[in-house]
Amino acid sequence: MFPVDRTKIKLLFLHQNFPGQFRHLAIRAATLSEYQVIGLGDQGNLELRPFQPGFPVLPYPSPKKNSEHAHHYLRGTEKAIRRGQAVGRFALHLKNRGFIPDLIVGHAAWGEMLFLRDIFPDSRMIGYFEFYYQPQGGDVDFDPEFLFNGLDEVCNIRTQNTTHLHSLQVCDLTWSPTRWQASRFPAVYADRMTILHDGIDTRSATPRADAVFCIGGHVLTAQDEVITYVSRGLEPYRGFHQLMRLLPDLLKKRPRARVVIVGEDVVYYGKPPVEHRNWREALLAEIGPIDSNRVFFTGRVSYRDYLAILQISAVHLYWTYPFVLSWSLLEAMSTGCAIVASNTPPVREVLEDGANGVLVNFFDRSAWLEQITRILEDQPLNAALRAKARATIVEGYDLHAIALPRQLAMLQSQWKLR
Repeated sequence: MFPVDRTKIKLLFLHQNFPGQFRHLAIRAATLSEYQVIGLGDQGNLELRPFQPGFPVLPYPSPKKNSEHAHHYLRGTEKAIRRGQAVGRFALHLKNRGFIPDLIVGHAAWGEMLFLRDIFPDSRMIGYFEFYYQPQGGDVDFDPEFLFNGLDEVCNIRTQNTTHLHSLQVCDLTWSPTRWQASRFPAVYADRMTILHDGIDTRSATPRADAVFCIGGHVLTAQDEVITYVSRGLEPYRGFHQLMRLLPDLLKKRPRARVVIVGEDVVYYGKPPVEHRNWREALLAEIGPIDSNRVFFTGRVSYRDYLAILQISAVHLYWTYPFVLSWSLLEAMSTGCAIVASNTPPVREVLEDGANGVLVNFFDRSAWLEQITRILEDQPLNAALRAKARATIVEGYDLHAIALPRQLAMLQSQWKLR
C-alpha cells in the first residue's frame, strides 16, 4: 500500500481497461506537485496489458460472471452491478487505509462509478460518458442489412442505458468527447455536458515522407499507391463489409494499388456473423479470393507501425455507423492523410466535404470508387486535403496545446467546488 500524502489533492482515475481515455491526463496530472494520482483498473485486464506510468495503478478483482438465469434485458445491467460491487469493495479497502480521493474521474459505461458516491460522499466525481443507446437515429436502425428485430430489441436497447442513467445521477460533472455523442443523451443531461475530446498527440501523429511499412516481404512507402483502412475490430459498425465488397472493383480499377487493412478479427460492436468465425471469413466467402500480394491484413500492430501505415497512405478510408467517433480518424487526419469517409453524423463534426476530406454515402460503393480514384489522380486536391486535415487537428484537437490544458482546468474547477 502506498503512503497517503495529505498535503496534495488526491486524484483517483478509474477505468476497467486502465488507462483508456485517461492515459495522457493521468500521466500529466501525476507530474504536477499539487496532485497525488492513483489509477484503478480491472485485475484481469491489467495483467493482459500492464501499464506502468510512474504512479500507483491498483487492480480491483475482476467481477464474477453473470448468473445463468438473468432476464436478457438485464444481462448488461447485472454485469455492471457486479463490476460496481467489485470496485466498491476495493474502494472501501482504500478508504479504510486512509485514501479518500478529492476527485474521482471514471468511465461511466461499465458500472465502476455506480456506488462510489455512497463510499466517498464528499468526493467530486467526473464521469466520462461516451454513448447513449437509442432505437432511432443512431447505430441500431442505420444499416438495413442488420436492422433490429421489433419491440423486443427496442426494449432491450432502452434498458442498456440503465447504468448510464444511474451514473449520471451521481456525477458532479459529465464529460463527452464530441458534440454529437453528447447530443445522444437525454436533453436534461446533454445540455449540461462538458464537450472535450481526449486529444491527439500531433507530435507523434505527424506526416513523414520517408515512412516505410514492411509486410509479407513487401516494402511499402509513400511513393506506392497505398490505400489504408483502420479499425480496432473488423466489423460492420466500422464499414468493414462495405470495404470488402468494394475491393474487387477497386483492385481492378487501380492495378497499382495496394490495400493495407489494420484490425483484429474481433467484434467489439454489433453482432458476429452467423456461419463463420469472424467477418473477414464471412466476407471472403462472399466476394471470393483476393490477391494476397495486393491486399494485406495486418491484424493488431504496434503504434509505431500503425503510424507508418497512415504516413504512407495515398488515400485513407473510414466508415462508421452513427456511433462513437474513432480515434483513428483523427490520428489519420493528424498524419496528413487524404481521407474518404462516410457521410455520417459523428464524421461531419470533424470533416467538411471537399475541404479537409471527402464525404460519401456509407452504402454507395460506386461513389466510394469514384472519389478514391479522383483523389488518387488529382494531386493538387490530394495535397490540399492533407494539409487541411492536419490543420484541423492541430488547431482544434491538439493534445498538448488544447486538450490537456482544458482537461486540467476541468479538474481544477471541480477541486475548487469541493
